[in-house]
Amino acid sequence: MAASALKVALVPYILPERCYDELVVNLNLLHVPCLKVFLSKALGFAVVAGSLVVKMPQILKILGAKSAEGLSFNSILLELVAISGTMAYSIAHSFPFSAWGEALFVMLQTVSIGFLVQHFGGHTRRGLAFLFTYFALLSLLLSPLTPSVVVTTLQVSNMPTAATSRLLQAATNYQNGHTGQLSAITTFLLFVGSLARIFTSIQVVFH
Repeated sequence: MAASALKVALVPYILPERCYDELVVNLNLLHVPCLKVFLSKALGFAVVAGSLVVKMPQILKILGAKSAEGLSFNSILLELVAISGTMAYSIAHSFPFSAWGEALFVMLQTVSIGFLVQHFGGHTRRGLAFLFTYFALLSLLLSPLTPSVVVTTLQVSNMPTAATSRLLQAATNYQNGHTGQLSAITTFLLFVGSLARIFTSIQVVFH
């Protein structure tokens, strides 16, 4: 009974049935291909779980200081473009939630930071308009009204868009001569999460 429950919990969400048989039934714990599949799936869910709080240090730092000094709003906008493209492409192609779920949670936190930048900059109404406009555009992007070529183009431009976002933030820091309310913890967590996602993506592509 316990073995049956374990199989229901693992197959196919964590392990394909062949790997369940190798690792759990046959106890062949040195089966490298299946170990890679398990590690990839586990990391995928870990990245999604970690994304729930990855930007909370940044948000708490802004709220604690009651200031968003040093944060580039344009950088945030570009980051949202990259995140939204990933979400739309993944949903359009029915990718599993473990492959893109972190984009949803990171998006929600990034939008919150964008609003806080405007709010503590003395532009609360502009911040509210930003929230309304972003979610309206996101709804349109995820709807059948958006041509697939638009979604594909956003996905293809994901890397240069994200890189430009980071460069804009770096330029802002350089001009200010300090990092302001930028959170080193959040930056580190995003870096670690990106490395984990690269590994899981490689496993999906080549398996």
